[in-house]
Amino acid sequence: MKLKSFGAVEGVTGSCHMLEVGDKRVLLDCGMFQGSRDDDEENRGLGFDPKTLDAVIVSHAHLDHIGRLPILFKQGFRGPIYSTRATYDLAKISLLDSARLQEFEVARANRKRPKGTPPKQPIYDDQDVLDLLDLWDRWVKYEEPVDIFKGVKAKFSEAGHILGSAFLTMDLEENDKACKFIFSGDLGNVGKPIIHDPSTPGPADVVLMESTYGDRNHRPFTESIDELLGAIEETFKRGGNVVIPTFALERAQELLYVLYEAWRDGKLAEDATIYLDSPMAISATRVFERYPDLYDSEAMDLHNQGETPFDFPALRYTRETRDSMSINEHRSKAIILAGSGMANGGRVIHHLRHNLYREECSVIFCGFQARGTLGRKIVDGADFVHIHGHTVPIAAQVYTINGFSAHAGQEEMTQWANATDAKKILLVHGEEDVKERFRHYLLRKVATNNVDIMPAHKAIDLTEWARSISR
Repeated sequence: MKLKSFGAVEGVTGSCHMLEVGDKRVLLDCGMFQGSRDDDEENRGLGFDPKTLDAVIVSHAHLDHIGRLPILFKQGFRGPIYSTRATYDLAKISLLDSARLQEFEVARANRKRPKGTPPKQPIYDDQDVLDLLDLWDRWVKYEEPVDIFKGVKAKFSEAGHILGSAFLTMDLEENDKACKFIFSGDLGNVGKPIIHDPSTPGPADVVLMESTYGDRNHRPFTESIDELLGAIEETFKRGGNVVIPTFALERAQELLYVLYEAWRDGKLAEDATIYLDSPMAISATRVFERYPDLYDSEAMDLHNQGETPFDFPALRYTRETRDSMSINEHRSKAIILAGSGMANGGRVIHHLRHNLYREECSVIFCGFQARGTLGRKIVDGADFVHIHGHTVPIAAQVYTINGFSAHAGQEEMTQWANATDAKKILLVHGEEDVKERFRHYLLRKVATNNVDIMPAHKAIDLTEWARSISR
């Protein structure tokens, strides 16, 4: 039994981990790298031969966990793919959007390429995505164990990160050894609207665990809502707009939920207009509406009362490009939710160009900003940024409200890790300094003294922590 990582080991993106059990190879996620100038080259490679894979298991539908899946098909993978049904529905939207964005960016780059140089090609296209989706037909319900292969059994549990997200508990057997292995995927923050908090894991021998916010705790969610509404109110008093770079899956829907309640309760200006300016987020919102059975009690109560945070008079969906462009004519009291969440692409780039230089406006970041992204540069206090060939000074008020994060904070992750009573914890999915601080923190807070950072491209033998099987 061996574990080897091909992503999310030197940063927070590119989640991709391989289990080898007997003669079977199972891949856990296959995500895109994001936030670096070298991403395109990194995303074209995998580090292994997809034809040798026997199955893929997907934790959730964020691109940094699924964005390289179509490459598997292009390079010969033809095995089954397992996930929750909600993850499949969201992944279909996300991957098709990724393919179209790549084609757009490649076309723009090719128009500017030096004469005589070969044209760039997208990493994959729509057809590659559709071919992959034909393989993806193993939909798993929470808490129902599924036999992947002899010696490999998996159970999906609520991760509380986005709709359909899961952490995986896997029973691995090889020869006379058995290992209870848990892959955290991405763990969600507690007390958030719409979806449930993460489930409590059972005991495990080895845990492969994310560490995105391993060095800090989030503010209470109610305080974050107050800060958001306060920032909006102050911006409106100055006569400006609010731009919120928004992740299409979960964050957009969560913000709509909060803004709906504020509108309903008279906490927003009567003439405020809320724009959801992201075709992908609009499509994802329709998926959320199809899965009320995955809502938490508060959201379920709203649903049962006939209320919806996804359709109210102050809200405008702008799917078409011309409608998105017309938002630029709205000079005040607009709340613009647009992708991408790290401002490294999508329509939010245009809204930043039209609002960043205006001191009466505000930009509110409600999620993690990876190093190298435009969002991170703005959060870190840059005086100006370059957007599509324009130098844009930053005069707008910039807010960072991490209580909206879809990731668990340090204390929530520590409680979750403690519940596993693991013999070995391996940390992934975090910036290097954060992983190191979280490792030292866990060593003081959990029972095991065996907490390490997962290395890149190096196989870890799990049999060292496995149990002998009584025959």
